[in-house]
Amino acid sequence: MQITGDIAAVVTGGASGLGGATAAMLAAAGARVAILDRDEQRGRAHAGAIGASFHKVDVADADSVAAALAEARAANGQERISVNCAGIGVAARTLDREGRPHDPALYRKVIEINLIGSFNVASQSAAGMAAAGPLNDDGERGVIVNTASVAAFDGQIGQIAYSASKGGIVAMTLPMARDLARNGIRVMAIAPGLFLTPMMHGLPEEAQKSLAAQVPFPPRLGDPAEYAALVRHIVENPMLNGEVIRLDGAIRMAPK
Repeated sequence: MQITGDIAAVVTGGASGLGGATAAMLAAAGARVAILDRDEQRGRAHAGAIGASFHKVDVADADSVAAALAEARAANGQERISVNCAGIGVAARTLDREGRPHDPALYRKVIEINLIGSFNVASQSAAGMAAAGPLNDDGERGVIVNTASVAAFDGQIGQIAYSASKGGIVAMTLPMARDLARNGIRVMAIAPGLFLTPMMHGLPEEAQKSLAAQVPFPPRLGDPAEYAALVRHIVENPMLNGEVIRLDGAIRMAPK
């Protein structure tokens, strides 16, 4: 699929970080972009800066997703590109040092936002794409890109909820791609390693340097623009479908 002024895109978590960079890339490439995010202040500011529209959403709530997508479609038309970057990370062990079990409400919250939220947006975007006409001779109608993590494969101590949520993203990639093949919709996932996102910015500089030193090459934290560049390649390369791509500088995470 070629990114042109006729193509609409939605990006969840598009106010900042990986999603922010992706929204900026798509807008610069000529797409009509809708940012979907919970952070209204930051989301509206970024949307204004890149020429996108903003729509507040709680991705874990299917009704909220439906309302946000309806607004985005009214502003920009039916999305043909749907990128899911919304997510949270928490640190909690299965048992804490006193032997108390992981808070099930916290575990559920991570799953609901990271996994069910991605499913809500992907499935509802797919319904809109399937009802639209094909874009090219291949019969392509849209592309969905979900965000996993290297934690899906190399989950560290204290990442049980986060790893489970991202493992779910990995596991649903191929069956979703197979489900939607007859509709001309491709489904991919990216599993980023250590990237310089707002979450990472919150760490002390020494901690950031320590983490960066763990990356074999290049020995630094990833730039969100590099994530966005991979999204663009996925969109433009029609043979990429049903796969999870690690974007991690060859890092394999240690237990802690």
